[in-house]
Amino acid sequence: MSEPGSQGQPDDATVDLLVKQVTEGLSSAEQRALDVLDSASISGELHGLERAAAALSLAAPMESLPPALRTRLEQQAHTFAASANVRPIGEHRAAPAEPRQHPRSGRLGWFAAAACLLLAMFAWLRPPAPVVPVAQVPPPAVEVPRPAPPAPPTAAEERAALMAKADSIKITLSPTKDPTAAGVAGDVVWDPASQRGFLRFTGLAPNDPSIRQYQIWIFDGTRDKRYPVDGGVFDVPANAAEVIIPIHAALLVHKPAAFAVTVEKPGGVVVSARDHVVVLGAAG
Repeated sequence: MSEPGSQGQPDDATVDLLVKQVTEGLSSAEQRALDVLDSASISGELHGLERAAAALSLAAPMESLPPALRTRLEQQAHTFAASANVRPIGEHRAAPAEPRQHPRSGRLGWFAAAACLLLAMFAWLRPPAPVVPVAQVPPPAVEVPRPAPPAPPTAAEERAALMAKADSIKITLSPTKDPTAAGVAGDVVWDPASQRGFLRFTGLAPNDPSIRQYQIWIFDGTRDKRYPVDGGVFDVPANAAEVIIPIHAALLVHKPAAFAVTVEKPGGVVVSARDHVVVLGAAG
């Protein structure tokens, strides 16, 4: 065993025994040698080593580390200990060739190596910093232009569609001797299935809606001739070369036999006196 260190501090050999006691345990002979040297400074040294060993044990057992990391940490600890002239734990060293000038260097080097090992293990065990998600800014909404809805068919287009149907009724309208009927020509198309129809006129005199209106009448073969079905009222604008008028039957027409147009008061009448019949046409 080396000579005691200066100022009451344990020498390197004593520190080696203390380290071995904390890490491996002592033989009976070594324990007796240490008991002989028991003092306050040795007791304090022992407590410091025990705390360092406990910190290493609590931080992370070396066996719990990955093999590659454990080997690297052990190599770093040996390298650090060698650079600080500290013998790795558990090894016995020969007596120094000459007395050390700093008897506490072994103890300080051992603590420094333990601290390095602790820092390395804490760095490995520390969980990675949470990744703060970057706010995703949604792209600006792109408004897709909607196609314009198709324009509704005109009266002329609807009339042409009914004229093309094979089961539609087509009737030519003839003018009467009424002065209003002079130069009038026209026809009617009627679809019994849809109960829809159109009148077409050329040469029909314009009217003032505040004084008189034209009214359509449908004679149903299943009804009394005195009470034809009202087909609605209409007006003829000035300078109209041709007018196409939709028929709006007030009742269901079972068997259209004839169509007529009269001149009536504004808004029409329920039963016509038929004193101003403009055109008349009968089904063949």
